[in-house]
Amino acid sequence: MPTRTPRSMQKVVSLLIAAAVVYLGLCGVVLLVQRSQIYFPQPEADHPGAQVVWLDSEGARLKVWSILRPGSAALIYFGGNAEDVAGNIELFSAAFPDRSLYLVNYRGYGGSSGRPSEKALFADALAIYDHALTRHAHVAIMGRSLGSGVAVYVASQRPVERLVLVTAYDSLVKVAQKYYPYLPVNLLLRDRYDSVSRAPQVKAPVLIVIAEEDEIIPRARSEALAAAFRPGQARTTVIRSAMHNSLDLAPEYLRTVQAFLDERRPRPGSVVDGEPASGSAF
Repeated sequence: MPTRTPRSMQKVVSLLIAAAVVYLGLCGVVLLVQRSQIYFPQPEADHPGAQVVWLDSEGARLKVWSILRPGSAALIYFGGNAEDVAGNIELFSAAFPDRSLYLVNYRGYGGSSGRPSEKALFADALAIYDHALTRHAHVAIMGRSLGSGVAVYVASQRPVERLVLVTAYDSLVKVAQKYYPYLPVNLLLRDRYDSVSRAPQVKAPVLIVIAEEDEIIPRARSEALAAAFRPGQARTTVIRSAMHNSLDLAPEYLRTVQAFLDERRPRPGSVVDGEPASGSAF
């Protein structure tokens, strides 16, 4: 039976060592640059259709687009990782005419100072919610893609009226494992956005909007998040033929969200169960 010579064994060992060094080096690079692969800040833009609210949060100054309306209802929107939220101002203004709107520029995005990270975005999101709650009795939260993780966090920490999650995921670790199956992302990833572990702390009704042809967030990730809420708490709706970034082109997208937000919310002067409406109705 043939046996390897000492020299051939030495070559095998050398190749294994070289492969290990390359692999560990790749892990090191991913560890160092991972946030540049998660966050893609967009430049500052002007929009005459909305006001700017400036908020200070843990060393950063946040630029929040705002449309203020009469009434007690408001909606806070957290966008995707490469989204200019100002692009939603006209669409949201038309879709949600009875709500004040707050569209959030993350740290480093759209005129906000600082650098984005999970910890920082979570702290900022709570500051924005607390600001809105001083002015509105009914605050709903909406998060898209990356922003779904921020929205779930807020809803797990604060009493929100309703929660809308668009192209959402259960955990950024699970999403990253699809793109980097050869890397130990569970060990490397610092910003994890682990919504599935926070879902049980959410008390509000939940709508999860899925793009049928989503090429970024696998549908299984959205469905896993939906399953993490209490039975009957979360409903899902699938927008046919929509892709991750083309969802806005489907007219049923915002119509579905609007219908969900309007469910069981008392109108000013309306009567609920024989009594004048007051307080939250979820």
